[in-house]
Amino acid sequence: MGVCPLARMSLLRDNFTGPLHPCAWPKVLTCTCWRAPIIWDGTFDPDVAQQEAVQQNLTIGLTVFAVGRYLEKYLARFLETAEQHFMVGQRVVYYVFTEGPVAVPRVRLGPGRRLRVERVARERPWQNVSMARMRTLHAALGGRLGREARFVLCMDVDQHFSGTFGPEALAGSVAQMHAWHYRWRRRMLPFERDARSAAALGRGEGDFYHAAVFGGSVAALRQLTAYCVRALEVRWHDESHLNKFFWLHKPAKLLSPEFCWSPDISRRAEIRRPQLI
Repeated sequence: MGVCPLARMSLLRDNFTGPLHPCAWPKVLTCTCWRAPIIWDGTFDPDVAQQEAVQQNLTIGLTVFAVGRYLEKYLARFLETAEQHFMVGQRVVYYVFTEGPVAVPRVRLGPGRRLRVERVARERPWQNVSMARMRTLHAALGGRLGREARFVLCMDVDQHFSGTFGPEALAGSVAQMHAWHYRWRRRMLPFERDARSAAALGRGEGDFYHAAVFGGSVAALRQLTAYCVRALEVRWHDESHLNKFFWLHKPAKLLSPEFCWSPDISRRAEIRRPQLI
């Protein structure tokens, strides 16, 4: 499979890393077989990434769903740490999707940074959340979010920022390597293999397992969410459909497990500076 056409165009136009230095970290994979960079600490110059983004006068969207107990338990810390570490010096619009807008915490935002709160229904059972999230994102990208932001990153709320998360994470289509599975061989990765599912991958298919963080340009994300919405009508779960999409439409850039790491994983020498915990 080749790179998604939208991703291929932005791979050259929207790199935001300047010259990459893959040899700076020789013990890890720094490039995919379709020539997309895998971003690790030390393989790029953060100052160059920042300057390129400033020159393009970007607005970056960050979406998060805070429903049920996740609103009270996680959202405040997520937003507070985002203000400290996420796209510092850039224009940012946070989109919080929740069934309890009045309970969204007041967080002091820096210049050029805004918070939008969008009401969504609380889905039951939990499986329905998978379907609702992709529908909601697709609609938002076709509405105000799509008009306000040039690039959008989608994240889970039950985590917090612990290090600089800058423009090096941006590209036309971006997927993150799952922290728990990046060392596994392909045949062991938890892709959907049930042929009855629209998300199924055949024997030998699938390359990297993605979750936690994904994003890209508004156009590319509209394509992704539209695909997932159609597929989810057949069978959830959205993570499986996300991985099926990235198998069919290769992302222009991969984020290493440093971009979303779990402290429950034993210490790894290649994880030097986690951005999300």
